[in-house]
Amino acid sequence: MRVPLSWLAQYAALGEVLPDPADVARRLTAAGLEVETFEPAGQDISGVIIGEVTGIEELTGFRKPIRYCQVSDGASTREVICGAVNFAVGDRVAFAPPGAVLPGGFAIGEKKAYGRLSQGMICSAAELAIGDDHSGILVLPPDAPLGAGFAGYAGLADQVFEISVTPDRGYALSIRGVARELATSYQVAYTDPAGDGLPADVAQVSPEVYPASIADPTACDRFVLREVRGFDPALPTPLWMRVRLARSGMRSVSLAVDITNYLMLELGQPLHAFDTARLTGPIVVRRARPGERLETLDHVVRDLDPDDILITDSSGPISMAGTMGGLATEISDASRDMVIEAAHFSARGTARMSRRHRLFSEASYRFERGVDRELPLRASAKAAALLASLGGASVVPGCTHASVDVPPVTIAVAAGYPGQVAGITYRPAAVADRLREVGCTVAAPGPAVLTVTPPSWRPDLTDPADLAEEVIRLEGYENIPVKMPRAAAGGGLTAAQRLRRAVGRALAGAGYVEVLSSPFAAAADFDRLHLPADDPRRTTVRLANPLSEDEPLLRTTLLPGLLRVLTRNTGRGFADLALSEMGLVFRPRPGAPGVAPILPVDRGPTAGELASLAAGLPDQPLRVAAVLAGNRDRAGWWGSGRTAAWQDAIEACRTVLAASRVPFRLAADQHAPWHPGRCAAVFISGGDGQEHLAGHAGELHPRVVQAFRLPGRTCAAELDLSVIEAAAAALGPVPAPAVSPYPVATQDVALVVPAAVPAAEVEAALVAGAAAAGGDGSSLLEEVALFDVYTGAQAGEGRKSLAYTLRFRAPDRTLTDEEVTAARDAAVAEAARRTGAVLRGG
Repeated sequence: MRVPLSWLAQYAALGEVLPDPADVARRLTAAGLEVETFEPAGQDISGVIIGEVTGIEELTGFRKPIRYCQVSDGASTREVICGAVNFAVGDRVAFAPPGAVLPGGFAIGEKKAYGRLSQGMICSAAELAIGDDHSGILVLPPDAPLGAGFAGYAGLADQVFEISVTPDRGYALSIRGVARELATSYQVAYTDPAGDGLPADVAQVSPEVYPASIADPTACDRFVLREVRGFDPALPTPLWMRVRLARSGMRSVSLAVDITNYLMLELGQPLHAFDTARLTGPIVVRRARPGERLETLDHVVRDLDPDDILITDSSGPISMAGTMGGLATEISDASRDMVIEAAHFSARGTARMSRRHRLFSEASYRFERGVDRELPLRASAKAAALLASLGGASVVPGCTHASVDVPPVTIAVAAGYPGQVAGITYRPAAVADRLREVGCTVAAPGPAVLTVTPPSWRPDLTDPADLAEEVIRLEGYENIPVKMPRAAAGGGLTAAQRLRRAVGRALAGAGYVEVLSSPFAAAADFDRLHLPADDPRRTTVRLANPLSEDEPLLRTTLLPGLLRVLTRNTGRGFADLALSEMGLVFRPRPGAPGVAPILPVDRGPTAGELASLAAGLPDQPLRVAAVLAGNRDRAGWWGSGRTAAWQDAIEACRTVLAASRVPFRLAADQHAPWHPGRCAAVFISGGDGQEHLAGHAGELHPRVVQAFRLPGRTCAAELDLSVIEAAAAALGPVPAPAVSPYPVATQDVALVVPAAVPAAEVEAALVAGAAAAGGDGSSLLEEVALFDVYTGAQAGEGRKSLAYTLRFRAPDRTLTDEEVTAARDAAVAEAARRTGAVLRGG
């Protein structure tokens, strides 16, 4: 919303010298009205004066009308070329003589045109940046002071603020509301424009005024009509009103329309004028009937919905309430008798109607955010008074007032509650004073309790939390002290938090880019993953109000979201990708209630409430997943690249488990959505001494790759981090590693085993055999690493050769050749016993 400072200063007593606009912007923002920008307006105009046309010579022989005019400033006369024809001799105009500067830095000088010397310019509203009318020059009232500066006369110099108003602060979509906040911020007097200059009979009901009624109280609870007659549609909008409308970003249309727009901007109450001659029978506010249609002011014929709120007469719909009027009853250049309508329509109903028809207006923008219910009587009275004073109309005394009783909202709040919310102590008297500044009526039935009745312009104040927010913002957010929480031992992080960070850093160090995908899923995702019909991942939680009907479910696996991110990136030219994500999945609990309870916000939950909330929520295990496509190792001058394969997905699991220190075992498995021959299951050792399935890794099934439109041979891994966290917690504190100062002894062994034997089983056997060789339970084997796999003919039919490097080291001595050989032989012997391994070449 655009707000001129001079208009605000009319109702907030800021003094003769207005404050610095930067300070005004800071105070409004502190009050909760975010000022996006503020800029000077009309301050780049200089030298423009008020002149009088004393002579006009019509030049002929040209394709358009050209006039050679004499313009006097009271002391001298200049000749000016002008193409406009909407003025006559004796009219007073805005005149820019040579040396004057118009908006945008446009300097005026003498020039020769049409064979004559033009000594200046007679200005239009558009050239003065107070409108968009280029068709004619701006004709001023006859009493405009001749020779005076036009900028000062018209009040052009101003500061205009662009304010972003949140949906709950509808009252601030008006000069009235913003001026109230500004007066409160500066602690100066405030004049309510809604109560200023009202006639004595503002609430008088008269049968002489056009009749109206409310047929649906849920659509409208107050409807007011006033009538004016004998309006002169030829009279122009006064300059001061045109300037304020232009500064607020609204164009001037006609005097009648400009008055309704002006009052909407000033008070926040949308108004609408009907041509009385075009109305038929009493006006009724109701919902639409099946088959009804209405042609609105934008010349669009609209099919109406039964939920639409309409203003109707005997002929049918004449306006979409609070949104846009109908074309059949609009004000025209011939309209002399008018009915002024002001109402309080349902905010929800107006919002739904405007969105249903995709018809958004300044009126609907305000109604859907909440309009003051007490304004219709006052705003309509002011509109009728302006139409009489500026348009020569006569006002029919009284009004038509249809109303539905709405009980006032009363809120009981503890005087200390705002302080509890802010973590600071506010005096009860200060709390009451701040609420009165907002406009609330405050009573104190007890020493510690306040009974608060919010003002009619604040429908957003409905509970104690709303009142606490008002007190805190007016007392100043900057006055709330900053208190840093005391960090617990270990840097303030729990063991689970430290593990998650370690896993994230480990994956990032391995080259994975972390992403955040949508937590929502579609049933089609599980079909694309080719999950079996009885797979537990197909049992989901459905959202009651999903953001998208295409994805109404909460995810049970991270893979669909990650795969969509992978597809989107490959589609944009990124061929080599390694992505990871850590997030929650949602698994329904058997026997859990369907809907979790909504807990109160004005106090802390009880243990029973927390238990009922936990019982109604699904299980939410934490998962970590990774996907790979393209080259894992880049190609370059050093050689060719290496395509990502199932081994890399398994290595991602190793990276996660290494960061957690949890013992694990890999085994071949068949599990959707992985390729049955290139899938590994990951088992970890828990604190209970049992093995637990932690996840799967490998290459995705070709049908899954095709369904998600992924690059060929895409690989993925997914682990249950909650299970890993529980196993890591059972390990206890991390022991300090023993660092031996003695040299390492390295031995390489190549073992031939059946092709179906996993390399992990051979490795586990080597480790166990080396440990058994120590006798006392200690192991000289420091590390074992697979460095070669051979499946050629020399390995034998159905067999493969696995080559390992064994590193031996003792903590207290240099190992002898005999000790190293004995440990190696024990390791090989155990591998032979468990897997049938044979030394290659032996």
